[in-house]
Amino acid sequence: MPRFPSDRRRFLSLGSGALLATAGTLAVPALASSAGVQATPTMRGGANNYRPGAPIVERIGGGGFTMSGRVRRASDGAPLAGRRIQMWAHTTEGHERDARSHGATLTNAEGLFEMDMPQIVPAFGQAHGHLAYDADEDAAFGGGEFETVFLRPLMASSSDTSLFVDFVLVPA
Repeated sequence: MPRFPSDRRRFLSLGSGALLATAGTLAVPALASSAGVQATPTMRGGANNYRPGAPIVERIGGGGFTMSGRVRRASDGAPLAGRRIQMWAHTTEGHERDARSHGATLTNAEGLFEMDMPQIVPAFGQAHGHLAYDADEDAAFGGGEFETVFLRPLMASSSDTSLFVDFVLVPA
């Protein structure tokens, strides 16, 4: 019986040391990777039913679903204010090809954007949204110096009521 507590203490001591060593090892790569932010690649199918020039609007349709995100510069992760982001989706009020299902907004000083739109419903068996940073369209708002990126993120569930995405842009 005296042996077990001794072994247990030794086990806990060794386990704690291993945990600290592991935590220290993991911290280094995490810090190293935060020095640069990886660019967001265009997703396959992201440009499907894209309609250049969708108007900047407060909301699309009656709302009930929130599509939001953040736009940053790849070199240093700095937020990009005033960038034009366009959104569209197949919703309870229209198909993603319908003009009324498209809208755009500008990012705020922190690079954040948000759009209220009708609930997204599955199209082709997948609940998904479409978002775009289009350099040609953004140029009209004083931007356009970054590469165009189209996203088509899938929702975890068709009953989700929000979707958040990150755009990390590289210079054109």
